[in-house]
Amino acid sequence: MAKAGHAWSRAAAEQGEAEEGEDPLDAMIARTGCLEQHRQLQECMAERQDWRHCQAELRAFGACMARRQQRER
Repeated sequence: MAKAGHAWSRAAAEQGEAEEGEDPLDAMIARTGCLEQHRQLQECMAERQDWRHCQAELRAFGACMARRQQRER
């Protein structure tokens, strides 16, 4: 007897197979318009291995997300 699972998890799995490798978090952030700031923060974190050394990138990403939130209101 096969496990039914949730409809949303099956749909997500099917979508994931179709998109092959597109990160769902990247897709969500891309919709905010802040993907470039997020990528810069990720690159800094990968290079420096300590978020405390990436404060400028963190502030830029936070400011971008805050601007988006303001636009939605």
